[in-house]
Amino acid sequence: MESKHIIVNVGRQLGAGGHDIGMMLAEDFNARYYDKEILNLAAQESGFSKEFFEQNDERHGFLHSLSLARLTHLTDNSFYQSNFSQESLFKFQSDAIRKAASEGSCVFVGRCADYVLRDFQNVVNVFVTAPLSFRIENIVSKDGMSPEEARKLIEQGEHRRAEYYNYYTGKKWGVAQSYDLCIDSSVLGIQQTEKFIAEFIRRRFQMD
Repeated sequence: MESKHIIVNVGRQLGAGGHDIGMMLAEDFNARYYDKEILNLAAQESGFSKEFFEQNDERHGFLHSLSLARLTHLTDNSFYQSNFSQESLFKFQSDAIRKAASEGSCVFVGRCADYVLRDFQNVVNVFVTAPLSFRIENIVSKDGMSPEEARKLIEQGEHRRAEYYNYYTGKKWGVAQSYDLCIDSSVLGIQQTEKFIAEFIRRRFQMD
């Protein structure tokens, strides 16, 4: 429906609905959607397997484990035998994000895309939050976990996510000044939250 080249970066608390909101925004603005899909692009650009990127997704510092037998690289392996680090993965992923953003409208969920694309034009950065009880309920209903399991998943996942974001951006994950709009998805519900964000984007970029 929309033709203007725009970039939407969605940060999110685990269970707040950022994934679903991102997909709906991509449909609304005729944009490509990237969440874990960006790992496949990074794998294509680097020559490493997608599985390797998935194993080390949203982690910081040097690789927790590096099993060369599990790696698939298209070129000489001396690169990762001597220099390969988590920073290298982040660079491959960032290059893939920038390339995708330069080719057309995109919605990126997570992966420091707001920082990676900080010099791009027509970018809006959104953070989706919600009370813990709402997020636990969302995960329980979607994944069939117990509330205790959902709480543990949130605590562990958000700790890793915050460490990753803070490490690579020099900013603090979830802090309002890093974003153009922060919104609690429990107030309006997931679908109406997406509509609110979409209207914000249209007004921001003066789109009909």
